[in-house]
Amino acid sequence: MKHLWTPWRMPYLKAPKETTMTGCIFCDKFRANGEQDRDNLVLWRGQRAGIVMNLYPYTNGHLMVAPYAHTGELETLDAVTLQEMMLLVAQSIRALRAYANPHGFNVGANLGKCAGAGVEDHVHLHIVPRWNGDTNFMPVLAETRMIPEMLPDTYDKIFSVLQADAEKAG
Repeated sequence: MKHLWTPWRMPYLKAPKETTMTGCIFCDKFRANGEQDRDNLVLWRGQRAGIVMNLYPYTNGHLMVAPYAHTGELETLDAVTLQEMMLLVAQSIRALRAYANPHGFNVGANLGKCAGAGVEDHVHLHIVPRWNGDTNFMPVLAETRMIPEMLPDTYDKIFSVLQADAEKAG
């Protein structure tokens, strides 16, 4: 028998299944001091929305764009916030292409619990890089996703790409 070591999954497995946050996960991350962004996996702070890494990603580089406004209803966000969110999705895709050269992306939102929202009271958009052949039996049979890089390493690489793009843009 072969063993697949996934030590980064242990905190998730041991964590209570109820939220350990005192409030909304996105609000908590965005309210925190910017010096804690790496620990909170906040990659980018815009005027009305930001980019964060998913703590339990589907694939390496799974990012989320969320507004600072706390709402579970996309249609309640103003046009300026919606526009910035889509610009951050595009910025995320450019950074992920430079970081990992995926073959494609899943981009979307799960609005409401029945639609699969893990955090249903704060709208967020998922940007999931995909590669040909990146699916396997592990999630189905073992309820385990295989992520080939530790989150802090992924954070540093994507953060560097985002910073370089910002410097080019002036």
